[in-house]
Amino acid sequence: VQLVESGGGLVQAGGSLRLSCAASGRTFSSYVMDWFRQAPGKEREFVARITLSGGSTYYADSVKGRFTISRDNAKNTVYLQMNSLKPEDTAVYYCAAKGTVAGSYDSWGQGTQVTVSS
Repeated sequence: VQLVESGGGLVQAGGSLRLSCAASGRTFSSYVMDWFRQAPGKEREFVARITLSGGSTYYADSVKGRFTISRDNAKNTVYLQMNSLKPEDTAVYYCAAKGTVAGSYDSWGQGTQVTVSS
């Protein structure tokens, strides 16, 4: 599966953005989808996860209550709705696909930059 993120940009603190991750191929619904982010000088960190049918979602504590992950298997797309953005949310955001929760990642996107100004 190939992944392409979009929707990043510059936003003021308190604002919102919605990221999209479009997947190629016919097996998108068989992948667990995650969002990660990497800020300058920091390690890549987990942000959110959604299971195959979207029945379960998981979030990092730092984004819980502000970010929402969702997926549309008919459109082969996973979304990350980001509200109440903070300057510390500034990072490159990546989506990633894995066949099983315990397995390794099958594919990563190229990333999309999110910058939150104070």
